[in-house]
Amino acid sequence: MAKLTDKYEALKSDVTDPRTRRYLTPKRVVLTKGKVERAETLLIEKENQISLNEPVSCLLKNGEDGENAAVLVDFGIEFSGSARIMIVSVEGKNGRADILVRTGESVMEALTPIGEKNTTNDHATRDRVMNVGFFSANETNESGYRFLYVELLDKNAAVAIKALQGVFHYRDLDYIGSFECSDTRVNKIWETAAYTAHLNMQEYLWDGIKRDRLVWIGDMHTEVMTILATFGYNDVVPKSLDHVRDETPIGTWMNGITAYSIWWLLIHYEWYMHTGDLDYLKEQHEYMKALLLKLAECVGDDGQENLPGHRFLDWPNNADEVAKHAGLQGLLKLAFDAGSYLMGEMEDEETANVCAKAAEKILKYKDPDCNGSKQAASLVSLAGISDPVKINEELLKPNGAHGYSTFFGYYTLAAKSLAGDYEGALKDMKEYWGGMLDMGATTFWEDFDLNWLENAAPIDEVVPDGKIDIHGDYGAYCYIKFRHSLCHGWSSGPCPWLSRYVLGVQVTEPGCKKVKIEPHLCGLNFAKGTYPTPYGAIEVAHYKLDDGSVKSEIFLPEEIELEI
Repeated sequence: MAKLTDKYEALKSDVTDPRTRRYLTPKRVVLTKGKVERAETLLIEKENQISLNEPVSCLLKNGEDGENAAVLVDFGIEFSGSARIMIVSVEGKNGRADILVRTGESVMEALTPIGEKNTTNDHATRDRVMNVGFFSANETNESGYRFLYVELLDKNAAVAIKALQGVFHYRDLDYIGSFECSDTRVNKIWETAAYTAHLNMQEYLWDGIKRDRLVWIGDMHTEVMTILATFGYNDVVPKSLDHVRDETPIGTWMNGITAYSIWWLLIHYEWYMHTGDLDYLKEQHEYMKALLLKLAECVGDDGQENLPGHRFLDWPNNADEVAKHAGLQGLLKLAFDAGSYLMGEMEDEETANVCAKAAEKILKYKDPDCNGSKQAASLVSLAGISDPVKINEELLKPNGAHGYSTFFGYYTLAAKSLAGDYEGALKDMKEYWGGMLDMGATTFWEDFDLNWLENAAPIDEVVPDGKIDIHGDYGAYCYIKFRHSLCHGWSSGPCPWLSRYVLGVQVTEPGCKKVKIEPHLCGLNFAKGTYPTPYGAIEVAHYKLDDGSVKSEIFLPEEIELEI
């Protein structure tokens, strides 16, 4: 039997969409303006087909004067997709009417006109006027949002709305990885981190579903670790890695940022250790070799890095050249360690030796000044350039989660763990990522500062007088005010940290052939969960006994060896 795309030449295409669609119903009417009748009917799940006899609908009606009729609904959770406005009837000029449709990651973003507080339509249109007629289903473009605002613009007009639907676009994946412990706040953080990364697994792996919706390779490192801890192998990762590689000739830097080419190397290390796919790794050999040789030229005789181009660590350190230098020093050392190992796996001993010598040279320059930056300190600790315990005591532990950043959250938690401060890491995680949850977050943000919590209103309510709009009043660089993304994959670090350090699942041989299980309950009564591997899920459960010891129950697929 022939498929439709085989029957018609014009329909043939090799480009397909791996995602599915699901229609969501609002969970709450946040507010109405002007004359609105039966707004509560928008909370009833409706059939997708409009019929000639629709018994119940929400009516927006404008007279000659007065405030325009409008309704703002809340879908209860942020998601990626479009919005569909199903219109039953229209009273207006020529039987049509103009409506304003605006999406928002927060209530205030959905209520704020384009151009105010840096609301924009770049990357994804979030504010548009639609001309609608009766018996119509009008769909917007894709974006990331939770709140939907619809306003009737025409005077002496009315529209009857059957449904306001959120059209959820996502990869329908099984959550093979899981985490559960005795602290419900920690459980919510793991779940939200995993969901944040999942939303960004669109046709490619994006940094954010509202902005930028691009394959930023540096952002991907944390996302890939989250994907490995939650889903295991997924083709969105190699597809995105290859996309950026193919558009970046050697001699230039991925995404125009020097460090992002380094992150590409580190992602390949994580990917290879989990999947054991040597054939895929060998596809990278020539590019990876050329990149490593170029990076080796960026280490001076004194061991200091001199990486050229756009020197970016993360946003909070963007203006701090001292911290950036220390952080890039650590990042470059990690790249050579990973590069030496990967080149050895591909039997390129010559390049592996170049990497090993470059890594050794970097160690000549011990204890670079981090200028108080927790992000730079985390990297020099993880890279073995500075003493982890000293770094933790002097830079990471003071002021708790103050000074964390969303991008580098995982690395700071990992650096504290390297110093043996597991309980401190868990405490900081609950304070920092939990602070976003306290503000109504259902996904984790592009950037966040604990100081923003003071006198701030949650994102799921209208900001009252005297309160700060945490979404619309903060931000810098590319994320000023409402341009700030509230779903950013690089903020998902708690997910892999909890899986690797609390559950204790550490992969020690490519393809998960060998693993260590070294749990750290950090004061929790129990922690249990699963970790994906190419051979099925590892299952672990750890329980604190009355004498303070930990009892562990471990199930490994038969192909995997437990390293003692």
